[in-house]
Amino acid sequence: MHSIAERPLVETPPLDPAHRAAAERLGFWAREALEREVNLTPKPGLVDRRNSGAHRDMDLESFLASAQAIGPDFVRFASAGVAHARLAARDVLPQIRPIGLASEQAMYAATGGVNTHKGGIFALGLLCTAAGRLLGRGGALTRGGVCAEVADICRDLVQAELNSQREAHTAGEHLFRRYGLTGARGEAASGYATARQLALPVYLRLLEAGYDDETSLLQALLHLMAGNADTNLVSRGGPAGLDYVREAARALLRDGGVLHAEGRDRLAALDDALIERNLSPGGSADLLSVTCFLARFPSAGLSGNELNRIE
Repeated sequence: MHSIAERPLVETPPLDPAHRAAAERLGFWAREALEREVNLTPKPGLVDRRNSGAHRDMDLESFLASAQAIGPDFVRFASAGVAHARLAARDVLPQIRPIGLASEQAMYAATGGVNTHKGGIFALGLLCTAAGRLLGRGGALTRGGVCAEVADICRDLVQAELNSQREAHTAGEHLFRRYGLTGARGEAASGYATARQLALPVYLRLLEAGYDDETSLLQALLHLMAGNADTNLVSRGGPAGLDYVREAARALLRDGGVLHAEGRDRLAALDDALIERNLSPGGSADLLSVTCFLARFPSAGLSGNELNRIE
């Protein structure tokens, strides 16, 4: 367990007022994405307003406390992106890694040592950094542009951290060695292709069709659960656990998913089934947060000044 006093202080270079305001807006969107994800209910196997899913060491309150604690770090990621806008993409990760480590310590301090948002810190931290780099170079922010920037930053990440000769230490390294799953690192290196291809189009299409935000997000989550190679599920239940969740989500989607008249009741029943099997699609939850964040950018893109005017 970490105390607040132990948290390392990570300074970021001062920015001009416009860039500072843009970084704060990006940081707000990242924290908001985490809060929207955890409040979304019912989410099979995951912490939400209904229950703690397949988790015995965390709940809604710990997730919200964690999001509050790490929220300022997303502003730091975005600020670092602006400050290092001209740095070669391959050299960015060493610059932001201290922010990520400090953010994890803040998370542990807020939750009593429980990992609620390590995946969110990684994904949304990278996205905020990438957006900051685009702003720092005077470019417009588009979903594709931000994700392409993340892919450039993480181009060698799988090779350097997973496909190396060193002994496997982390859960992600063990899963890669055993099953070839690249997990969070692979998603980043792809520019979050799974979120962009499976979830974001569904979410935006349903919103445009007049569905409410919660319905649209739940349907997007089902699509992620149906197609994402979720390492959290493999870690808990092996390939059979992943296959079970994928097929269950596909079966719901064949009947319309959450758009079915009994869609939410069926989601709740799947929640109960995943809790019984100790399965939690945490990787898909992280990608849903990514989806929430990316959806904030209009398809035509935003300039820094336009970003600062969005409510």
